[in-house]
Amino acid sequence: MPPAYVKPYVRRNKTDAADAAAICEALRAPGLHLVAVKSEVQQAVLALHRTRELLVRQCTMTTNALRALLAEFGVVFGVVAAQGQAGLSGLLAMIGTDALAVPPEAGEALAALARQLRALKMEIGGLETRIVAWHKCDAASRRLASIPGIGPITASALAAMRRGLSR
Repeated sequence: MPPAYVKPYVRRNKTDAADAAAICEALRAPGLHLVAVKSEVQQAVLALHRTRELLVRQCTMTTNALRALLAEFGVVFGVVAAQGQAGLSGLLAMIGTDALAVPPEAGEALAALARQLRALKMEIGGLETRIVAWHKCDAASRRLASIPGIGPITASALAAMRRGLSR
């Protein structure tokens, strides 16, 4: 049961006895929705998803930092490289070469960001491989993926969050 449901029923100081009494009283209230109990496998798959989400955010942050640093030195993205992931790949290939006219110190900073970005992409790929492997083994996830617009990543997240699923 979420703590927010119990809090209105706590009458005195926070003690184990007062908490237990509040939980008992809250359970008698109509219309409460209890938190679903997840299996260890579901928790593990959700941990993979949360870690992937964090790494994707870090990848976006690193990409934005790289683009901003290049923009400070006058590298315009429509001219030097295309926008989007294709343009980013082209920029990563140019870093460390004489194609970008930046001071050596800035080149070192760009190279560090490029290394970080490559490492993040490798980690994300590894997590996605694990998630897709779980998706292929889980019947509920495969059924969800049969819905148009839902791929293995979304299907496995939904299947892992679902109540009462076990593997």
